Amino acid sequence: MSAETDMIKLYSGRILALAADMPRTDRLASPAATVKQRAPLCGSTVTVDIALRDGIVSDYAQDVKACALGQAAAAVVGAQIVGLTPDQIQTGHDELLAMLKSDGPVPTAPFDGLEVLQPAKDYKNRHASIMLAFDASLAAIAQAKAVTP
Repeated sequence: MSAETDMIKLYSGRILALAADMPRTDRLASPAATVKQRAPLCGSTVTVDIALRDGIVSDYAQDVKACALGQAAAAVVGAQIVGLTPDQIQTGHDELLAMLKSDGPVPTAPFDGLEVLQPAKDYKNRHASIMLAFDASLAAIAQAKAVTP
């Protein structure tokens, strides 16, 4: 299979559709924390605003400047994250990382939509971009918890 055919397979219609329909892109007026993360290899960035109530994500916003793979991952995360605990988000992160790096299974619900990124496991240079939404979200949660008793 040629490199061009591989790229066409990687950037499937489902990935492009997710990337084109990014949820929660309006910044929060008063987030508990804002974190910007950057993937050093490709330069993709994700900025996350997060609000917590009783230890649960109560509101979320994201500004995503990434390849279609990073955008697709952020779209799934953004669509599912409100109402979740930090532990549920950490589990989604760990499952996605295992799927990409260790040929692990598809992440479980509510992040099972990330299965669309299975073809990306062979493109290690894209993994950091794919993980950005989770990385920024977890960092924002940690920051929010540090300033909220």
